[in-house]
Order: sequence, then structure tokens, then C-alpha cells
Amino acid sequence: MIKERLAELVEESSDGALTAQEALRATVPLSALGLTSVGQMRLIDAIESEFGVEVDLTEDGLDLLDDLDLLAGRLSSR
Repeated sequence: MIKERLAELVEESSDGALTAQEALRATVPLSALGLTSVGQMRLIDAIESEFGVEVDLTEDGLDLLDDLDLLAGRLSSR
């Protein structure tokens, strides 16, 4: 359920350039599919608002934004 909601947030954050279905089926980093740095910042804001967590802006934290499975796993463990 978390992964699906994250995919929806990816679609919203990318202004539809990357659909939720594309994000769910991704086998490469989301940035390779078109999630821009602006989209990543919007996604960070959306995740922080919706899940009440702070996204780490270090390289490790930003790498999570490229992989919905890792990101969903991290959020579900909190």
C-alpha cells in the first residue's frame, strides 16, 4: 500500500511526466525515467507531509528516491 501511494506521489511530483504505473514497474532508477531534481524536491516535500518523516538530503537519502521498493521499506519500518 505504501509503495502504491509513493508511486502516486511520484506522478504528482513529476507533473505526470512519470506515471504511477511507470514508477511501479521501474527496473531502473526513477531519475533515469525522467524524475528531475525539481520532481525529487517536490517528492521530498510530499513524503515529509504525508508520512510525517524527514527525508535525509545526503546522497544516501536521495538515492532512496530512485527506488520505490527501498523507500517503501524504509517508511514501513518507521
